[in-house]
Amino acid sequence: MPYVLGMDIGSTNTGAAVARWRGETWARPEMIALDVRSTVVPSVLHLSPDGSLTVGEPVAADPERTARDFVRRIGDDVPLLLGGEPCPPQTLIAELAMWVVEQVSAREGGLAEAVVLSHPAAWGPHRRELLQRALWELGLGNVTLLPRTVTVAENHAARGFPGTTAAVYALGGNTFEGALVRRSPSGTYETFGLPQGLEPLGGADFDEALAEHVRAVLRRDFADTAPRETTLRGLLPECERVKRELAVSTEADVILALPAGPVRIPVTRAQFEDMVRPAVRATVDLLVRTVHSAGLTPAELDGVLLAGGSARIPLVTELLAAAFPVPVEMEPDPQLTAATGAALAACQVVSPRSRRPAPVPASARVSGAERAEGSAIPARRHPEHAATVHGEPPPRPPVRITPLNLPKPSRLALIPRRGREG
Repeated sequence: MPYVLGMDIGSTNTGAAVARWRGETWARPEMIALDVRSTVVPSVLHLSPDGSLTVGEPVAADPERTARDFVRRIGDDVPLLLGGEPCPPQTLIAELAMWVVEQVSAREGGLAEAVVLSHPAAWGPHRRELLQRALWELGLGNVTLLPRTVTVAENHAARGFPGTTAAVYALGGNTFEGALVRRSPSGTYETFGLPQGLEPLGGADFDEALAEHVRAVLRRDFADTAPRETTLRGLLPECERVKRELAVSTEADVILALPAGPVRIPVTRAQFEDMVRPAVRATVDLLVRTVHSAGLTPAELDGVLLAGGSARIPLVTELLAAAFPVPVEMEPDPQLTAATGAALAACQVVSPRSRRPAPVPASARVSGAERAEGSAIPARRHPEHAATVHGEPPPRPPVRITPLNLPKPSRLALIPRRGREG
């Protein structure tokens, strides 16, 4: 069955979605499970001693052979070191993209008709060309690069957002990105103004803030038996779990297995929000400045579109609603917004004027359903939009797979790690 693929390779996680051709239209995009435990997979590559390159967190910590957070490094003249060998970050991104393509191709029984990969909105032609050439060298010559803010807008439009001009608020694991998007007369989305970002700032910082609170409680209430940091290796993952739980509950327990026995430390949503309020407020203030720098006021927008796993924190919506007198839109799982939006954009790369997915029913929308009735206008992708990447090399067959030249004597193969942590 013909299909298109959308990918979002973030600093912390990678997601992918496919839209399949059914009858006379493209079906709604569906996320592809890239991990046995989750829809997304950590944006981490590990070089094994035998030369194989593994996607995801390694079973045992091995910093010298593990590459993470390489998306933010693209354009940096100083290469990353992996296993003692220098490696450009764009090569690692391309290898991860190739792994996703291989996983999806194996499940779908063939290659996608089109692939769209999202990237930070602040990337200029130099960074885009670096990544495009790295993809091309691996045989991925059919990849269209689009700003993440555009793919986010594509998804919200398909779900019923009727506006023309919007602010995109994307808060991920360790990055924040704010930008403006607008719909052009041809129906495409485009960024305008000057995209802004804060790095590093995101969910990982919120996890650490909660972990520091837990450490303080342990020092206060368990002064005689307070564990050393080496015995709290599971603290950050546990704090991440509690952060997610507090997005839907008003109280949760941080549960730790200490040498003296299990310990439960209750945390309320109000306590957690007090810990992260200064950081969240900084992101909202930056988005407001982004709007002003484009010569607009918050009231002149049609809405604020949320994306990123950390955007599900209720405080984010609360502070945005106070600063922007317009609807604030969020999907049930904002971590997947950019990937599904990329798949929607890929549909238009193949079929710019027809065969677009049907809009999501009003009952499935998170907000704005009453004002969006009958007005969902998915952005239409014209062929010229596929040339988003500047300096694209001539087309090549997208089936050749070149191993990562690191280290030089080894032939690396991307293989999924079974039973990995994280």
